[in-house]
Amino acid sequence: MINLSVPDTIDERAINKKKLTPFIIQENLNLALNSASAIGCHVVNIGAEDLRAGKPHLVLGLLWQIIKIGLFADIELSRNEALAALLRDGETLEELMKLSPEELLLRWANFHLENSGWQKINNFSADIKDSKAYFHLLNQIAPKGQKEGEPRIDINMSGFNETDDLKRAESMLQQADKLGCRQFVTPADVVSGNPKLNLAFVANLFNKYPALTKPENQDIDWTLLEGETREERTFRNWMNSLGVNPHVNHLYADLQDALVILQLYERIKVPVDWSKVNKPPYPKLGANMKKLENCNYAVELGKHPAKFSLVGIGGQDLNDGNQTLTLALVWQLMRRYTLNVLEDLGEGQKANDDIIVNWVNRTLSEAGKSTSIQSFKDKTISSSLAVVDLIDAIQPGCINYDLVKSGSLTDDDKHNNAKYAVSMARRIGARVYALPEDLVEVKPKMVMTVFACLMGRGMKRV
Repeated sequence: MINLSVPDTIDERAINKKKLTPFIIQENLNLALNSASAIGCHVVNIGAEDLRAGKPHLVLGLLWQIIKIGLFADIELSRNEALAALLRDGETLEELMKLSPEELLLRWANFHLENSGWQKINNFSADIKDSKAYFHLLNQIAPKGQKEGEPRIDINMSGFNETDDLKRAESMLQQADKLGCRQFVTPADVVSGNPKLNLAFVANLFNKYPALTKPENQDIDWTLLEGETREERTFRNWMNSLGVNPHVNHLYADLQDALVILQLYERIKVPVDWSKVNKPPYPKLGANMKKLENCNYAVELGKHPAKFSLVGIGGQDLNDGNQTLTLALVWQLMRRYTLNVLEDLGEGQKANDDIIVNWVNRTLSEAGKSTSIQSFKDKTISSSLAVVDLIDAIQPGCINYDLVKSGSLTDDDKHNNAKYAVSMARRIGARVYALPEDLVEVKPKMVMTVFACLMGRGMKRV
């Protein structure tokens, strides 16, 4: 399921499929949980033993998060430029880009309902219970057969006048089935207005039949629509996996009131005085002032108790969504979080890059491995051999070296090694957020987090 939601997250070669002893099952569950965390699921309170015990609320909560990430992947302007058709009069692309996927879906449904002459809805629970809005939505998005190779699908609206809610819902779902979109809800789920299931039902309709046309000739600055970089996605997934509220959909826009940043300070043991923090809903007048005060406080905490290097960064930069300066702060938060994990394990001994590099080399040589690293910029890391050897040193015998390529490597070989290394690190219990590409391209920041997470896992071998 994780691979369906975010393709290639887990290297299937790392999944134990034979001889499923309790230990091996535990490893598979580690791989699943650490991979779920890496795609941005909040798994802080869930352990492998909870999944094993089949605790319903935890299992269902995790499954919903994984499904939601997959369903929402394309409900994003940079992945789907036709969403710009939902712009309202006087609204800029930038404003539309700040909407969450849920808000965009509601906007999309209302766009089609308006075109059908039906009233707007405000939610996917109470307002859709009678299925009438759904009938109109299906009728609007069903292919009209005007494009080449697109068969026309007619929606039969006769069930619209059915007096019984459940029968009307069943009739509506039969029409959805013509579009191949009956998933997620039963008639009872529609009539009871189950918000999660109805949200999933509508997201699936959007993914299959958006029925939007990218606006032409309008004065729209399409250059704004650069998709997020890998680094931005990794930072966002890290924040969401820690359970920050609100959920971060857009790295810069969602940090502009600093609430998420302040929650991250708490996660790295920097105390936050919440009485100094302005919380939403912000007043109509002066909302930005309130957000700016939060941003100023976030920078102040970074400079003083946290002792971050924030030269030239002010609250205004966070509030403006300045990319370079926001990333500089976020990276220092993630780095400190990673080092804190090590310090907790090492009875409070300070951790830094040199200490990690020395630990890695010592562990490799004690296990009789020939690999070593000079620093996190060491170009030999692109083969991932040092990472693979380190995993095998931490848990001897867990690496299947038949799957690891060595010698002179093609780009494909390097990528396959990196993919295997990242999945195996997660399988032995290291919560790695970095992506295989980070190892292949030797991105020093992300490389540091991989080795630090493995060091943390290695120090637990008591």
